[in-house]
Amino acid sequence: MSLYDIQVSTIRGTEQTMTDYKGQVLLIVNTATKCGFAPQFKGLQKLYMTYKDQGFNILGFPSSQFMNQELDQDDQIAEACEINHGVTFPLFSKIDVNGKNAHPLFKHLTSEAPGALGIKQIKWNFTKFLVDRDGRVLKRFAPTDTPESIEQYIKDLLAR
Repeated sequence: MSLYDIQVSTIRGTEQTMTDYKGQVLLIVNTATKCGFAPQFKGLQKLYMTYKDQGFNILGFPSSQFMNQELDQDDQIAEACEINHGVTFPLFSKIDVNGKNAHPLFKHLTSEAPGALGIKQIKWNFTKFLVDRDGRVLKRFAPTDTPESIEQYIKDLLAR
């Protein structure tokens, strides 16, 4: 299965496939509005605004799997991201990123870019995956990797 075959649901409930992002450099992030890493939303938004016109996109996938640090309803999540962090990049419906109910997108991402020691499981909120224009998952970044520390990877991919 290709990344582009995977079905996703936007935070507003619209179903689509990842084909909508074909040809773009993507940073796919599992997010949580109540997490200690939530200030990264501002850095992610800055990256998005800086590079969106060059074929870059950030896709945020809220999850409550880590100490229940996400709001319950998608509309609450959208509002918190917009009001508290100024997020305008695409957000999606809350999902599981680990376990038997893990969303197929995150099964694909973790399979293509496992973490340290080959572990596929997501360790925490704000794990990030960099995807090239052809849908190849190139790199996985830890929650502690800030958006600013990832910027050069994005610039390099966009320059190709």
